Amino acid sequence: MADRVIQDLNRFFLEKVEQAKVSFERALDCKHTEFDDLYPYMNEQPQFFWYKRYVAWAELLTVVKLAEELDIDWTVAFTGQQVEFIRGKVLQGKVLDHWHPEEDNQQEETLSQLEE
Repeated sequence: MADRVIQDLNRFFLEKVEQAKVSFERALDCKHTEFDDLYPYMNEQPQFFWYKRYVAWAELLTVVKLAEELDIDWTVAFTGQQVEFIRGKVLQGKVLDHWHPEEDNQQEETLSQLEE
């Protein structure tokens, strides 16, 4: 019974980590998140997107912190570089610029070049 509870807890937190990751990535890409629904009148404000990113980042750090306290390996959902960013805890420009794996960035550049 105890093993099952531990497995359920691990699964639960890994799902929460993945959800927080997706939410942060959507905020980075200026896509719709649950946060937009909370403050629909703010969408027109330029600083809203920065605030949205910081809120998503804080959520990600919180879920990761809880997973660590429970000895749950959250790192499986991230690249090595993303793990370093999260462990650094500070949302810097390099996090924003280099969050997505390099091959994703190359695909985006290729698509941009094709559109031109």
